[in-house]
Amino acid sequence: MKIGIIGAMDLEIETLTKTEMQSEDIISRAGLRFHVGKLGGVDVVIVKSGVGKVNAAICAQLLIDCFGVTHLLNTGIAGSLDHNINIGDIVVSTDAMQHDMDLTALGFEPGVIPQLGSSGFLKEFTADPSLRAAAVSICREFIPEINVFEGRIVSGDQFICTADQRHRLADSFHALCTEMEGAAIAHTAYVNGVPFVILRAISDKADEEADTAFDTFQQQAAANCAKLVTHLVRNLSQKPPR
Repeated sequence: MKIGIIGAMDLEIETLTKTEMQSEDIISRAGLRFHVGKLGGVDVVIVKSGVGKVNAAICAQLLIDCFGVTHLLNTGIAGSLDHNINIGDIVVSTDAMQHDMDLTALGFEPGVIPQLGSSGFLKEFTADPSLRAAAVSICREFIPEINVFEGRIVSGDQFICTADQRHRLADSFHALCTEMEGAAIAHTAYVNGVPFVILRAISDKADEEADTAFDTFQQQAAANCAKLVTHLVRNLSQKPPR
């Protein structure tokens, strides 16, 4: 097992790279710095992808092609789309969709990607059940003070910060939170047959106060997610997913 761990920003990976992992090397590819080493006895490669879906997809493909990872974890922060999910809470993906994929003018539902999958189109990318179950179990056992939710995560090249946007995503996609990378990583994992899960800690409510809340709570939210990743990888060293 070799796990690729992707965060979009420094704050989403710095606890892992500076405190938790045993780093053996740093390798540069396509302007990205890949931290190669071990976390809890498991071989890992940890990398900051940069913000947005294209950066995330490039990063995920490099992890698969150049570093031979067998599993992908995407860690980071997100905006809540559900009033029950508060700042600091964790969302574990059941699946992921690209909310800004829009071919409705051609008769497709929002988020549908044509020419993909056995049916000729695909809407959601399903997270690996074993990774997902392990993440939820670990969160409840080792970080009981943090609420954990399971559901859809949507991604797009937008920072969602109005009530209208928030309601549209919640109503159209029935998603729990929104961010800018996860679905691209899920898409890359899908076409390569690599198991994945997306882990998100809530930094804001994706509303008119989102920018202020993001600045205020992003560090703590990222720390919560890093804590989950650390415990999850250590657990996987003892109980590898099937």
